[in-house]
Amino acid sequence: MLKAAHGAGAVAAAPFLRAAWGEDTPRAPIWIMRQAGRYLPEYRELKARSSFLEMVRTPELAAEITLQPIRRFPLDAAIIFSDIMTPLDALGVDIAFSPGPHVAEPLRSAAQIHALRAPDGPIAPFVGDALRLVRAELQPHVGLIGFAGAPLTLAAYLIEGSGSKEYEHFRAFLRAEPAALHVLLEKLTGVTIDYLKMQIAAGAQAVQLFDSWAGLHDLPTYRTFGIPYYRKILEALAGLGAARIFFALGAAHLTAAIAELPCEVVGVDWRTDLRAARAAFGARALQGNLDTAILYADAATLERETHAVLDAGRGGAHVFNLGHGIWPDASPDAVARLVDIVHGYER
Repeated sequence: MLKAAHGAGAVAAAPFLRAAWGEDTPRAPIWIMRQAGRYLPEYRELKARSSFLEMVRTPELAAEITLQPIRRFPLDAAIIFSDIMTPLDALGVDIAFSPGPHVAEPLRSAAQIHALRAPDGPIAPFVGDALRLVRAELQPHVGLIGFAGAPLTLAAYLIEGSGSKEYEHFRAFLRAEPAALHVLLEKLTGVTIDYLKMQIAAGAQAVQLFDSWAGLHDLPTYRTFGIPYYRKILEALAGLGAARIFFALGAAHLTAAIAELPCEVVGVDWRTDLRAARAAFGARALQGNLDTAILYADAATLERETHAVLDAGRGGAHVFNLGHGIWPDASPDAVARLVDIVHGYER
């Protein structure tokens, strides 16, 4: 069992970390959003014996699931197996998964938001335990990523109650009760800062802030209800030794605001050209952005489209990824081909 290096030695050894900190590496390192999970048969075997919450809250199971894709593919980073809703238990929110998140009592009033309890102890300490187990198993050249959901996305789930096409309850609440929403966002921001600091202390060498429902908002709304809270989170993580990654889905129209955030890496989805992103985000590392659907194409198309992303990522630091998470019925063989293509491309 190999112990991972930390600090400058770890950065020198790990291609993912070198790129995340801004180095234009000879090849683009690769990890895949949702790489630990449903598309792997070994995960499905564990899932048959344990519920999703049991797997998330049991450090040994979460660590095992995190490591499964690392054993199968020569990926350059592992991302801890968890869910963006995990830290919300600290606020007294009852959440179930079937399979997506369902909030037992959606927050539809200012009174409910003000009544949320203040965290009275460590936030999701089992995630920290899982990170330590994974870090002890990883070789030094493989980075370890922690993550959290962005407050505006968490608020969308908390108010809507579950995933939705239009998020009408959430969007209506934002307009009808903006002061109450700011109270909720402030509470979520505090929880997120503590949660990510704990992950970094437990061994995460990079942390990603996911804004999965950024695309719901126009630019003025995002500047009011998103950016101030994200800046506060990212500033609170400065100087802790972990690269900060910000990823917003469906957010090409929000580029001007996202460019103001203090982070080392900006993730972009498959709808944004990496050359345009390079012009918008400057010297920061870019992460992305192959369309997940390309994994279902023939081998020649997969290679051509992967090379197109790699070509577009040249001219600065680039971490290869999909434009969003891998789908549950994706072929592990296609993932293996993708990793080989990326590793075989000299920048």
